[in-house]
Amino acid sequence: MKNAETPVVKVVLYGAMSSLGSALMAELLRRQHEVIAIVDDLTALAPRPGLRTKPGDLFDAERVKQSVAGCSAVICLLDAPGLPFNSETVETTLVPGPVEQVLAADALIDGMQAAGIARLFLVGDFDVLDDPETFEPLQRHAAEEIREALQSSALRWTLVNAPRGVPGLTIDHFSQISSTLEPGLAEPLERLMRTAAGIADELRLNLHVGEHVNFVATSEF
Repeated sequence: MKNAETPVVKVVLYGAMSSLGSALMAELLRRQHEVIAIVDDLTALAPRPGLRTKPGDLFDAERVKQSVAGCSAVICLLDAPGLPFNSETVETTLVPGPVEQVLAADALIDGMQAAGIARLFLVGDFDVLDDPETFEPLQRHAAEEIREALQSSALRWTLVNAPRGVPGLTIDHFSQISSTLEPGLAEPLERLMRTAAGIADELRLNLHVGEHVNFVATSEF
């Protein structure tokens, strides 16, 4: 039961249909936060206490403003399949490339600032910032451009390196950890849960604002 004096933490989540998105929903709900998942299909997630779905468009600043209004923080998984956007010509399962990620980040920054929402966790392939020589120039340039846009904004942001996901994992995998997991799932579940818990801790403790963090050992990639 939630204490009546406990402030309500409302978290908007872009990328809920990914494996990390599922881990984040499970972790945030476990902590009795409210989660608003921005999705194209409002029936894609089964009803749960504390979980809501809303339509949106990550590539349109005005739609972002409408989606995030009234929330405490935003978590956006830039490399997630199925990010919400309004297009009849692009597959909704598309994982955004470097150019699309820059466009999404720009719209997100503008929309959040217009809505007066400051706290942002942006998750993506930002390990390129640590080791730029091993990545394609376009990917490196996109990550640098996103970081510069955040530094020029009024947002209280944290960049998070994306852990390697596993297709097919849902919130149920993280809500009810079973001792009879399918072979090979224990390690990725633990990795994703550790990242989700790390982000939730950062939100609670208000740590690493304006910084770039990694919750997974590089040897696990």
